[in-house]
Formats: sequence, C-alpha cells, structure tokens
Amino acid sequence: MIDVEDLIALVRNYNPRSNANLIRAAYDYGRRMHEGQTRHSGEPYFTHPVAVAAILTEMRLDDATILTALLHDTIEDTRASWQDIAEKFGDDVADLVEGVTKLTNLQLSSSETKQAENFRKLFMAMSRDLRVILVKLADRLHNMRTIKSMRPDKQVQKARETMEIFAPLAGRMGMQWMREELEDLSFKVLNPEARNSIIRRFLTLQRESGDAISRISGDIRAELDKAQIEADVFGRAKKPYSIWRKMQEKSLAFSRLSDIYGFRIICQSEADCYRILGVIHTRWRAVPGRFKDYISQPKSNGYRSIHTTVSGRDGKRVEVQIRTRQMHEVAESGVAAHWSYREGVRSRNPFAVDPAKWIATLTERFEEGDHDEFLENVKLEMYTDQVFCFTPKGDVIQLPKGATPLDYGYAIHTRIGNSCVGAKVDGIRVPLWTRLRNGQSVEIITAAGQRPQATWLDIVVTGRAKAAIRKSLREEDRERFVKLGQELARVAFEHVGRKVTDKALRTAARTLGLQDEIEVLARVGSAELSAREVVEAIYPELAAVQKDEVDARRPVVGLAPDQSFRRAGCCQPLPGERIVGITYRGRGVIVHAIDCPALAEFEDEPSRWVDLHWHAGRHPAVHTVSLNLTIANDAGVLGRICTLIGQQRANISDLHFADRKPDFYRLIVEVDLRDVEHLHMVLTALEAESDVAQVERHRDLGRRP
Repeated sequence: MIDVEDLIALVRNYNPRSNANLIRAAYDYGRRMHEGQTRHSGEPYFTHPVAVAAILTEMRLDDATILTALLHDTIEDTRASWQDIAEKFGDDVADLVEGVTKLTNLQLSSSETKQAENFRKLFMAMSRDLRVILVKLADRLHNMRTIKSMRPDKQVQKARETMEIFAPLAGRMGMQWMREELEDLSFKVLNPEARNSIIRRFLTLQRESGDAISRISGDIRAELDKAQIEADVFGRAKKPYSIWRKMQEKSLAFSRLSDIYGFRIICQSEADCYRILGVIHTRWRAVPGRFKDYISQPKSNGYRSIHTTVSGRDGKRVEVQIRTRQMHEVAESGVAAHWSYREGVRSRNPFAVDPAKWIATLTERFEEGDHDEFLENVKLEMYTDQVFCFTPKGDVIQLPKGATPLDYGYAIHTRIGNSCVGAKVDGIRVPLWTRLRNGQSVEIITAAGQRPQATWLDIVVTGRAKAAIRKSLREEDRERFVKLGQELARVAFEHVGRKVTDKALRTAARTLGLQDEIEVLARVGSAELSAREVVEAIYPELAAVQKDEVDARRPVVGLAPDQSFRRAGCCQPLPGERIVGITYRGRGVIVHAIDCPALAEFEDEPSRWVDLHWHAGRHPAVHTVSLNLTIANDAGVLGRICTLIGQQRANISDLHFADRKPDFYRLIVEVDLRDVEHLHMVLTALEAESDVAQVERHRDLGRRP
C-alpha cells in the first residue's frame, strides 16, 4: 500500500500548494473507517482507495478529487455519514463521496428496464459534478487490475459491465489510455484464448521482423531532423483488444492486418503539426481515406490531433498522430484536463473543454422521451465515432458516424428536421437515408406543412433526431389517442366499481411519473400504457382482486378442445415465454419454449408442430421450474434460502443435492411459479443473497417428454 507521504509527494509533483494536512487527515480517517475490512485478495481494504487516489494523481487532479478517492467507500461500507465527512473535509468533498456511492449502487449492466433509469441517474450525477465519474472510472480501473481475486462469475459480470459501459464512457470523455486499458483488462477475462493468441502472434512477428517500432521511429526522427523541426516521437504496438476488434470488424486474419503499430509525434506549435504532416506525406505514401484533421475540426471533448496512415517499411501500414504538447495533455486527460493542476494553480489549457458544456452537448434533449429512449440515445452518443459536415455558410456540424441528412437537419434545429422534404450533398440531390461522410457540404430542403414520418425513425441515428420524431408523431395523433384513452379508462374504472375523474387521473399521473391527466389518456390511447395499469396505480387492491386468474387446466391458447397438453420437462416453459407444441400419438401435445434445443429433432416433421401462446391474464403459481443453486456450506444457509424463496410467494415442490463439498453445496430446487416475471423476482432475490455463489435456471435435455 502507498504510504501517505508518498501519496502527498505524487500530488505535490504537480501541485506544490496542495493541502498536505488535509490529505493526511483523509488518509487517516479512511484507514480508521475501513479497519478490519479486507478485499477478496485478503489485503486490507484501504489499499483500494489509496490506489484509486494514486491513479487520479496521474491526471493531476485537484485536492477535492484526491480526498474523494480516499473516502469514496466510507459512506457505503463504514459507519461514516455525509455529515461526518462534511464536518471534517467540507460539503464539496462530502457531496462528491455521496455521488460516487450512488453510482456504485447503480446496476448498470442489468438487462432489465431498470438499466435505462439507472443510466439516466448516472448522467444526472455526471451533470452535477463530472469529478464523480472520474473517481468512479479510477475505482473501476483498479478493480479490473485486481479482478483475479474475485469469483469467476463475478469477474465475467464486472468485465462485461466494464466493456459495455465504463470503457466507452472513458473514451467519450477523451481518456483514451484508460479506455484501452479497461478494454484490454475486460478482454483478458471475457476471451482469454483470443487475447493470448494475439500476444503469441505478436511475439512471433517481433522475432521475424525485429524491433520495427524503433526502426520506424528512427526513420521519422531522421526526416524531422532534415526539416529542422523539434519534436518527440513515440511508437507502440496497439493493444490486443484493439487488434481483435479490427480483425472482427474487417473479417481479417492477423497476418493480413497492416496498421498494428501506432506512432505519436508531439511538437511545439500548431504550425509545426502541419509542417510535420507535409514531411510524413512527402517521405511515405498516404493511405487514401485514412486522414483526419481534428485540429481544424476538434471533437466535442476537446480532442485535437492530426491522424494519418502511411505505408512504411516493407509496405507495412502505420498510423501517425501529430499534436502539440497542450493538445497531448487534453488527449491524455480528456474532459478531466479542466481540473488539472500545475505548479499549484489550475492548468489553463486552451483546448480543455468546460465540463458543464460538454455534458450539456452529450445529454441535450435527452429529457424528452422515456427512460428507454434515454438509454438508446446515450449509447448512440457514447459509442460512435464522428463525422464533420458543412452548412452552406461554411459552419461545421458535428454528427456521429453513419448520420444522414435528416440527422443533420435536426442537429441544426428541430423545425428544420420536422419540415425536411429533401437534401443536397455537395450540390447534388440525394435520398434522405444517405450516409454522410467527412467534409461534405449539406443543404436541407424544407416545405411548409411537412410532418415527420414514422419511417424516419429507421433512417436517423442520433438520439436528438429520434426523440424529436417520436415527439412529433405523438403530438400528431394526440387528440385521437386522448379520446380513445378516455373510453378505455372509463371501461377499466367501471370494471372495479369506480368512475374515471380528472382528479383520479391526476393522481395516476403523479404515481406513474407523467406530466398530467391528458398525458395519461394519450398514452393509454396509443397503447404505451394499459388502462389496467392506470387503475392499479390508484387502486392496487381493487385491481388485484379484479384480475382474472387463468384456469391452470387450460392456460394455453391454440389447442383443440379434445387435446391434452403437458409442459416439456427439458425446457419447462413459463407464461410470458414464446412457446410451440409438438404432437405425440396417444400423448397429446407437449409444450416447448421456442428456443428449446430439443425442437431440432422435429425440424423435418412440420405436421407435428402446433402454434400456441399463453392465455392473457394472471396465471396461478403452479408451473414448476428447476433452479441450479450453489450455496455456502454453513449453518442456517439452506433455511435462509428456503425462506427467501417463500417470501417471493413461490413454493418449493422438490429439492435434492447434486454435489456436496466441504465449503459449498450444489442443489437442484424445483419451484412453482406464476410466469417468467415471477421467475425473475426469485432469481433476483437469490442473486442478492451473499451466501448464494451462483443461481441459474436448470434445463435438463435428458428430461424428455
């Protein structure tokens, strides 16, 4: 573990005016709070916050961020409170620690609808103070560096979450070095065979071709010396995951990959950047379509650099990045450069973007629409590269890769997008679904009375355009939907013996998080919300009583009156899952889940297939499903597990031990459930139990009909 004085020295390397006493106090306080706690590796837990603080010193961040790193787990894991931290270290630090705590509690990798809501909370926290996500990214980086001490299933879960959420977020913030390391650490867990294969091929390539990096670096330096340009040249091999992704995207074997080496030239001035570009293109042949000028057209996170790919020695392609030192600082730290210190004062890098403006551009118009739209929009904004197009007046419009003229129109103004009837690209009329390329000039043709079409949703790629189109479509049909919703709501309320009133609908709107009673009726009329859900929001007890329970003897629709049926023992389908029936002579119909592997043997017998679906309504809890559970071998654990299942209103119909070990049991538990949603509730409750190492649905292909 890094000693407190060593940590202070790391901070004082870039901030001599740092408050060393405050860092010592936070270090001592964090160590006391975490005393007795250990990590999965057996190390004292406090080694983790200290390591996170050390990572943040590499970005030269302010004292408040370093203090937050030292204290970031105290509110969640110790008896410390916001008030305690605020009294000792100030409200700013306490708010940052609380923000990191809230982020830690978000299940960002969940595949359920909650993921969208949690993503919104993540960006809300970022919008209040971006330093919260900087601490969280450093926290995740250290956890990934030490992930080997976790259980294999937890390693996969964390690695997938890192690959899907945190690595792209680090890249979008301009912290490319962190993105690459997070991706590579995740790749090591998710696909170790592929990663090891690439590393072995790299070593073979180095033995065959020698040290290509030092040779090419030497060639570049020699050309710069001839031109009398002072600059530093750095070369490196690309990360294994970057190479793997390129192999997958281009369907190329490793031997056919060319630009696996990257070189960076760091010079004194912007003018030198373009002089160096001329030197490189004069000496080596430029690869068409591989040139990007992010100096004249910077990225929204402040990134500036010139990228070009040239054919180097032996025809090998190499990527070259050219930038000034100030540009390089922003390229390394991204949005974090806004807080970086040098010689005790905030570093005024002219290329560092204002975090408030950056987050505003990222989340612009995301307040419109529902949580699922927000999630879709954020992922579109985070995961895409960008193209730059010009207006007829010469202004630059920044769009994600794959954007169309419609996206361009909405990027200028919603009114322009809504009234678009055509577009010209470089003076030539093109279809609205044309994919725009860097440097093209775009002109939108509009007409009064034009309205967005539903098909436009399949054409646009930006979240802003999708949200505006959906909003317009909703408004266009709003009056019709409101009238229809009024009638549907009237029937649903009468069904439970109540009258639909404006006051009742306003109450439902508050409960459902909608704007007003008109919005409730519009959503009911457009089928975005069911009338039953509105009733349940106000009268949950009445709604539960009135729900029609499906007859357990005939829960399936599509059978002939005289046909008997049985659920297949191999896949144990549940209401809510897509199903199909297979006929058996003298045995009726066996119901399988549509994805059951056992169906493969009936592919050549289409006459035996029966199209089925579950009855709508509430099913009784009589559908047995097998669960594969691995639990700790400790006193009282099995009893707690059984109680937990019972609390979810699920009955255990059978239980047997599949494996017994000194430290764990593996058992098969048969549980009677209502539907697939009920199954999810049970699985979620079990996964949250600390003594459950693993739980999954057990499907036994040996249990045939």
